[in-house]
Amino acid sequence: MSDGDEGAVRATRSKRADARRNEKTLLDAAAAVFVASGVEAPVRDIAARAGVGMGTIYRHFPTRADLIIAVYRHQVDACAEAGPALLEVGPGPYAALERWINLFVDFLVTKHGLANVLQSDNAGFDALHTYFLDRLVPVCTRLLDAAADAGEIRPGVRAFELMRGVGNLCIGADDPRYDARRLVGFLVAGLRPPDRPPAG
Repeated sequence: MSDGDEGAVRATRSKRADARRNEKTLLDAAAAVFVASGVEAPVRDIAARAGVGMGTIYRHFPTRADLIIAVYRHQVDACAEAGPALLEVGPGPYAALERWINLFVDFLVTKHGLANVLQSDNAGFDALHTYFLDRLVPVCTRLLDAAADAGEIRPGVRAFELMRGVGNLCIGADDPRYDARRLVGFLVAGLRPPDRPPAG
């Protein structure tokens, strides 16, 4: 490969990396605006938060449905990638599980904001629930298995059950009189094994 070819390859890779960063910035901005103002928020609000022109958003996401689907998948991916990372850096598996459940709650609060749209008959939304389960159940399973193997939680807790329970507790999280995160904290604390009686 000539120097010119190598330079072209590097330039192409750099452009792709820039495009991925730009898309992530857009999706993060859209997610934040959706949480604050709902999925019908003006595109100009998303553009302003991302620091781009509206044309940039429409180039990436021609319709609002395209943007909603992309935000949903982006948040699922971020939540999935966080699980293994937390296991590596956390003080222990239970702490990693707690932190991951907090991220999952953040995701669910946004997801409930999208609920009405996700229940529409747009064909693009059909595969999202399967994508959600396929990406997140294995991550939660890994965290639960690690915590159980370390003796930090009761054995036999299934990921789908825990995630379903957390999801149910997050319904109504937009009511200021209801602290979903506090209730989820009680649920996760209940995974701890019962105290063993003192020796002797």
